[in-house]
Amino acid sequence: MNRNKSILSSIALLLLPTLALAHGVAARDASFIETVRGVQVLPFMYLGAKHMVTGYDHLLFLAGVIFFLYRLRDVAIYASLFALGHSLTLMGSVMLGWQANAYIVDAIIGLSVAWKAFENLGGMRALGISLDSRLAVLGFGLVHGLGLATKLQALNLSPEGLLGNMLSFNVGVELGQLTALTFMVLLFVLWRSTSSFTRHARLANFVLMTAGFLLCGFQLTGLWLA
Repeated sequence: MNRNKSILSSIALLLLPTLALAHGVAARDASFIETVRGVQVLPFMYLGAKHMVTGYDHLLFLAGVIFFLYRLRDVAIYASLFALGHSLTLMGSVMLGWQANAYIVDAIIGLSVAWKAFENLGGMRALGISLDSRLAVLGFGLVHGLGLATKLQALNLSPEGLLGNMLSFNVGVELGQLTALTFMVLLFVLWRSTSSFTRHARLANFVLMTAGFLLCGFQLTGLWLA
């Protein structure tokens, strides 16, 4: 067991540079965004969906959230709360010009992944802490939306059609989340039908928590070196 933990922790460490760029905007996409004038619905929907399905921090957090959710109704509730929080800060920050330090925001996003895995491992109960998971997911959703907003604000966004483009982008994000969640739920259903799920559920959450802490540490290091 210890050997498996060591191996999986090493994998998480190797993946860290990729995770750290989870909120980044690709150079080609950034160039397009900076040259856009007027409303471009479909391109921004595509970019929003792309952000979600390639956003490893989002996917890791959502995996932790649905890890022990067995009813589709519960998955829908938690996913909706996350989407609501994500949408509010994404739209609000860009449209109202709210500013935040990208390193600090992404460090908190890493902690959100670690927290959910820690909760899945029974850590909150062991500490005697009672926290409504739904409110926590909503709160971390606000942080995740702010994370992308900091990257978009670093670009030269044209005010022409900005509201329409941000709405289109946000719709794309939600479509991307729905697509990712569909595949994730199917994979969890398949995994839970095997004996492997019971044997490795704790180990998987340990790896998830390790990845979250590593991502947080990477961002804090970037803040210190900046």
